[in-house]
Amino acid sequence: MTAVVHTRAELATARAALTGTVGVVMTMGALHSGHESLLRAAREQADHVLVTVFVNPLQFGPNEDFDRYPRTLDEDLEVCRRAGADLVFAPSVADMYPDGAPGVRLDPGRLGGELEGESRPGFFHGVLTVVLKLLQLTRADLAFFGEKDYQQLTLVRRMVRDLDVPVRVVGVPTVREPDGLALSSRNRYLSPAERVTARSLSAALHAGSLAASDGASAADVLVAANAVFGDRSDVELDYLVLTDPDLEPGPVTGPARLLVAARVGTTRLIDNMAIRLDPR
Repeated sequence: MTAVVHTRAELATARAALTGTVGVVMTMGALHSGHESLLRAAREQADHVLVTVFVNPLQFGPNEDFDRYPRTLDEDLEVCRRAGADLVFAPSVADMYPDGAPGVRLDPGRLGGELEGESRPGFFHGVLTVVLKLLQLTRADLAFFGEKDYQQLTLVRRMVRDLDVPVRVVGVPTVREPDGLALSSRNRYLSPAERVTARSLSAALHAGSLAASDGASAADVLVAANAVFGDRSDVELDYLVLTDPDLEPGPVTGPARLLVAARVGTTRLIDNMAIRLDPR
């Protein structure tokens, strides 16, 4: 049976009753099959699974969709029950930030201002701040994050390492629709026509991956991926980059990551794929 708590005090009491290893899956709700894959991974690797459902205002910019973001707690709880979660923590904003917006927030460093951080200033300050708070409150042994939000996963790993947070971060592969589109809570904003257009993101990644498997150089991989977008006007490309697995600057050889972000209609989507560069 899945227990549901809403306050810090309730969480502390419920958490104290969990023995053995605890895995946490942090979400903003609107759960889908991608979240279920995180829950299944946690179920396989931990004795107990704790899910957080919290739409974090700190990671939304002034022109972003905080008020529009879907709140579907009843449906989310059903997903958690189906996946065998032991405990769900669904706090209010006032309970998470009792003194209002925190004056102290985590600095994500250089990487926090690149890619998603460049397009969404302050985003990763908010993400890392709430992740650290939830790690402190849940006292989890393992924390599961999807690879779809690859920059977030990379920064959480760096934060845990740099600040000696006693948790093991586990990355879980991206779950995709049959047509290749990465599952995302924001997909529900797409019209049927935009849904078709959105396939171009994963198609670009596959084109780059295919070029890499044929021995293409880093530059040619990007050419192949960019060619999918061509001169089409129904996709506003934000970035398409090839970097090393830790998103560090410099020449890329061997294992690499291809990342893309684009706006389709009013919806901003991201995706990424692991590739390997072994130019012939």
